[in-house]
Amino acid sequence: MQRKTKTWWGIVAALVALGGVVNLFEGGADKATADNATPSAAASASAAGAREEPAAGPSEEAAQDTSGVPLLDVVQREVLLRALRAIEPELAVDEDRAVERSRNVCLDLRGGKAAATVQINAKSRFEDGTAPSLTEDQAASIVTAVRSSFCE
Repeated sequence: MQRKTKTWWGIVAALVALGGVVNLFEGGADKATADNATPSAAASASAAGAREEPAAGPSEEAAQDTSGVPLLDVVQREVLLRALRAIEPELAVDEDRAVERSRNVCLDLRGGKAAATVQINAKSRFEDGTAPSLTEDQAASIVTAVRSSFCE
């Protein structure tokens, strides 16, 4: 009788171990697939930053990333940052962040969102520790700056 019990416990332990190994491999494959399918924001930001200032005049295809938002050349970047500083100097303290937020405003514009929605989104994107509060007029000016500097 004792030998049967040990045998059954051995079988149960083997099944539990096998289930754990199968789960480990299945969970690992799903996670790897999910990681490859959705790049992290940091990786996207660093990749976008690396492509932002092309050395030579880019072709039409090279001037956009996969989102359809144009990448800024050196002149466009300076025009945008100058316009943002004119609205509120604190908006362009972190230049890379300001450019990325501006590209998101452009994405809203190109996505056909209503003007009021684009303005509200721009206001919420640019309000943070460096520019704690913005007026509706400043938000509208941000949208105008984005549109006139690179997002036509």
